[in-house]
Amino acid sequence: MVARVVIAAPGSGSGKTTVATGLMAALRGRGHTVAPFKVGPDYIDPGYHTLAAGRPGRNLDPVLVGTHRIGPLFRHGSSGADIAVIEGVMGLFDGRVGHHVEEGGLGSTAHVAGLLAAPVLLVVDARGQSTSLAALLHGFRSFRPGVRIAGVVLNQVGSDRHDQVLREACGEVGLPVVGSVRRAGEVDVPSRHLGLVPAAEHGSHAVRAVEAMAALIESSVDIEAVVRLARTASPLDGPLWSPAEEVAAVSTRPVVAVAGGPAFTFGYAEHTELLRAAGAEVVVVDPLRDERLPERTAALVLPGGFPEAHAEALSANELLRHDVAAFARSGKPVHAECGGLLYLAKHLDGHTMCGVLDADATMTPRLLLGYRDAVATAPSVLHREGARVTGHEFHRTRLTPAHPASPAWTWRDHDGTPHGDGFSTGALHASYLHTHPAGTPDSIAGFVQAAT
Repeated sequence: MVARVVIAAPGSGSGKTTVATGLMAALRGRGHTVAPFKVGPDYIDPGYHTLAAGRPGRNLDPVLVGTHRIGPLFRHGSSGADIAVIEGVMGLFDGRVGHHVEEGGLGSTAHVAGLLAAPVLLVVDARGQSTSLAALLHGFRSFRPGVRIAGVVLNQVGSDRHDQVLREACGEVGLPVVGSVRRAGEVDVPSRHLGLVPAAEHGSHAVRAVEAMAALIESSVDIEAVVRLARTASPLDGPLWSPAEEVAAVSTRPVVAVAGGPAFTFGYAEHTELLRAAGAEVVVVDPLRDERLPERTAALVLPGGFPEAHAEALSANELLRHDVAAFARSGKPVHAECGGLLYLAKHLDGHTMCGVLDADATMTPRLLLGYRDAVATAPSVLHREGARVTGHEFHRTRLTPAHPASPAWTWRDHDGTPHGDGFSTGALHASYLHTHPAGTPDSIAGFVQAAT
């Protein structure tokens, strides 16, 4: 059985990422094989987890893949590891608004902790409180008795006296303190308009940031106490998720080019695993550096990322832009999500892009964020007409026009307002909607089949 622990918090900004990432790296430094996970649709934290653990950071999101897949995906991602660290999302009980389960909100940290029968370490930002911490912990511990809060990591502790009072507060509710992080121990991790800068973009700075997190947690947290808590996780039985069992493989080994590099960092590890299981030869292409698509490219995947932060460099690579445009117009399969959609537009903040789509993209101050229950309006290279998919939207850009007369997707807002999104023409499917391929493996199988 893989030992496992969930790193949660009362709310965002409490220090979960620093504690979880530093813990992963510290455990690895002590000889453990660590499986890193992130609750929810986040693409950025798993990049730092990958650096810390030396294994692919993976997401566990019941909303995108279904509750029944969380256990199998966890077993798949933790295969060969002796301990797993799962970083939560937002506050412990915060999930999809309007959707509730026994442990809390659907897709919440508490929900996933329950599905994994895992103990929870609560990271608490202790600034501005002392004895009141006992009331906060009592509330979180009693709110959903099925969620096992096993210990506390105090963060932003001001002094030895502050530490003593906080520990006494934790003792009043019977929760052990396994770590105390001082305010001076903040780690500088660069951020931008959608959160942290992805690790793949920040190179050696990201490596140094992870090393600093590891050193901070080593000096502030009782690592062996965390390991002992992780080993109290209840047995987790059930099947192992297998890409080979999800899709049928074609025999022709088509080359599927997947955009990567600093501008296209948003993707799930299971995506390439499913592409390979479906028979594809996956080749990564960096639109910032590579001037041609790989030889024999039969299909193209353009995932999300931050092309807006690299618009000038992407525009300057004219050879690849023209190659991508010619490929898309040839009728071969193209799958683009969010950042990939922007790259296919005519312009992005005034910079020339591939021009495959008759639309222009611009940055805006407004963040569009949330899960979408979308319906495919027409058959495409990915989905049949009427297919229902839950995806996630996360961007600050606007496309003009937003979509053609018949968009790729339609959905309704919380108040019933209809929305359309994306372009679906022939073998091209491009939209803002991020989807998790493990939730719709048939779409990957069909995509590879269309490339043969």
